[in-house]
Amino acid sequence: MSAKLTEGGVLSRLATTAAFLTLASSAHAHGSEASIVLLLPTGYYLAGAAIAVAASFLLLALLPAWLSARLATIRLKLGTVVDIPHAATSTFAFALLALLVPAGIFGTRDPVENPLPLMIWTIWWVCFTVLQAITGPLWPHLNPWTGPIALLRLLTGKPLGETAFAKLPERIGYRIAVLQFAAFAWFELIDPAPSDPDRLAIAIIVYWLFNLAGALIFSEREWMRRAEPFSIFFGLIGLLSIFDRRPESPSRTRIALVWPGYSLIQKPALPLTGVLFVLLALSTVSFDGLSRTFVWLSAIRVNPLEFPGRSAVEMSGTLGMVGMFIALSIGFIGAVALGCALAGRSAIWREASGRLIHSIVPIALAFQAAHYLTSILVDGQNVLIALSDPFSFGWNLFGTAHWHTTTSFLNTLSGVTLIFNTETVAIALGHIVGIIMAHLIALRMFDNPRQAVVSQIPLAALMVFYTAFGLWLLATPRI
Repeated sequence: MSAKLTEGGVLSRLATTAAFLTLASSAHAHGSEASIVLLLPTGYYLAGAAIAVAASFLLLALLPAWLSARLATIRLKLGTVVDIPHAATSTFAFALLALLVPAGIFGTRDPVENPLPLMIWTIWWVCFTVLQAITGPLWPHLNPWTGPIALLRLLTGKPLGETAFAKLPERIGYRIAVLQFAAFAWFELIDPAPSDPDRLAIAIIVYWLFNLAGALIFSEREWMRRAEPFSIFFGLIGLLSIFDRRPESPSRTRIALVWPGYSLIQKPALPLTGVLFVLLALSTVSFDGLSRTFVWLSAIRVNPLEFPGRSAVEMSGTLGMVGMFIALSIGFIGAVALGCALAGRSAIWREASGRLIHSIVPIALAFQAAHYLTSILVDGQNVLIALSDPFSFGWNLFGTAHWHTTTSFLNTLSGVTLIFNTETVAIALGHIVGIIMAHLIALRMFDNPRQAVVSQIPLAALMVFYTAFGLWLLATPRI
């Protein structure tokens, strides 16, 4: 009898959550969003933009092509490491997700105390992204599908996920990934309550089941390559790492030290849909920053000192996110096409876009790291507290349940200065790495160094502008 009641309670809770998804509600920001705002001083903003301009000019005008090529190919072998089966690490990641989702449904509704929104928005989306730029791609080891699919193969004795039941047409390109990432970005930036634990848990379940079905129908390898957005996004981010990994044998991988982004510039050109995917990732992070500024709120006639909540700005936010994506796409593709025209190679603009888009990846990473830095510092503490009592039962699993979140480091000149310096360096460094990558890619595409340099002038100007724009977002008043 008690088992039936428990099952009924679970079904009732899930039904209530599903109904909640259809209702408008007040805004619940992800993590401690907007609880702490540090405005980058104007001096940092101007200095960062000046560094970006100087780096671009020096690279394009002074660095000889032979030296660029020589530096880019330097490899320092570090040794080999044993490969851990992806199925084992993926099963661990799935088990962790399987514990966090029930915590979202049955735990506290406070997003600062429930571990699910903290783990998703702070640890996974921000920290995990930055970590892969240091270590190299980790998502193939930790995605939550490889392990369960391997288990299904073991239980059924059939090659599920290895053999496709239907072919994913090549003409689709990355369209499915673009649509899925757009839905994810809309949920994060526009939805009234992306950090409501119930709402987030249901969204994760739906997303996981959809991509599981895609991997089983079209094969895991093909689905993850062109349709699952985070396999694509994290794969690109991971190739920025200074650690280049190449198979040495079926069970070992050789690690070498290379220049940042060297592994990425070796990749073939992305199709136009892949180009749009990368631009979507950058534009959504940029709009997240823009949508909080007094300038944007004034433009949509909202008093920033009396913000009415996300539910009141859903339409304007949606249009703004789409507009930012369109503007960035036109700017990037237009700059590449103009550069090809200036170099006398107009016909290769599509291939050039597909290869040069890789130089945008470090800029997207830098935007994300700088934009969420204070959130990491604060919500990183909240994660440790929430994980000790995930279901609000009064547990203290890791001895951290009674800790108190501190922001004292924001009350000292040295602490705030360190944050300002880190944000400025992150955005300026992302630009510099991007412009170096673009220069190296251009040298491989054009007939001579002069053509390569001329072709990069419009894209370099766009990158400098975007660097200044990113620093302005951190310097301008915002909620």
